[in-house]
Amino acid sequence: MNSLEIRKLNKSFGALHVSRDVSVSIPEGECHALIGPNGAGKSTLIHQISGVLRSDSGQILLDGQDISNLSVSARVQAGLGRTFQITSVLPSFTVLENLAIAAQAKSGSSMRFFGDASRETALNELAQSTLERVGLAKRAHIRAGDMSHGELRLLELGLALVAKPKFLLLDEPMAGLGRAEGMVLVELLAELRASIPMLLVEHDMDAIFQLAQTVSVLVEGGIVAQGTPDEVRASPAARAAYLGGDAE
Repeated sequence: MNSLEIRKLNKSFGALHVSRDVSVSIPEGECHALIGPNGAGKSTLIHQISGVLRSDSGQILLDGQDISNLSVSARVQAGLGRTFQITSVLPSFTVLENLAIAAQAKSGSSMRFFGDASRETALNELAQSTLERVGLAKRAHIRAGDMSHGELRLLELGLALVAKPKFLLLDEPMAGLGRAEGMVLVELLAELRASIPMLLVEHDMDAIFQLAQTVSVLVEGGIVAQGTPDEVRASPAARAAYLGGDAE
């Protein structure tokens, strides 16, 4: 069963305690949203889970495997997928080439030079099927640098999916999207969550309340409220810390 369990994660930078005994359990089939004001520690927590930052203490279990001490690349190999606040595509390569290169990196096949990816049929088939999954099949042969911002967000999600992850970390996937583009991405994520559980860090409250079965509110590195969207809406601690009038 694909799942992610975070047990009492802590992280400090000198006297600044940015993660305080954070515990979250995300089972298969669930989208869990993490919200909080700027500076609450959301990005730090994502970096701890992905391996960019090493935690001072605590455990991270992916599908029952302790990945707390693994490198970023080893966590990807274990099944952890991630999108970023800022798109991380290769703009001079085509959409298909971006995905084929990502699939190549995950597979561990020849990396003598990028052109190898275009000759590997299996990788290109995986890349093409992933493009179809995220609705970009018709854009396969255009340069990534020529895509709209919304299309780049879909491509970045494709880059995570092509590695066949067991779990997805989604770091503000709606950032910069218009209403129509956001609706497309929300619909896609709603389809994906049944087969790939996910942790969603996002400021778009409409998207959060459409997608998440569970919401955690992070303030000053610690979780002050956790529950269903309706429970969090009604939580005095959540309202005081973050939601305010937007909870109505």
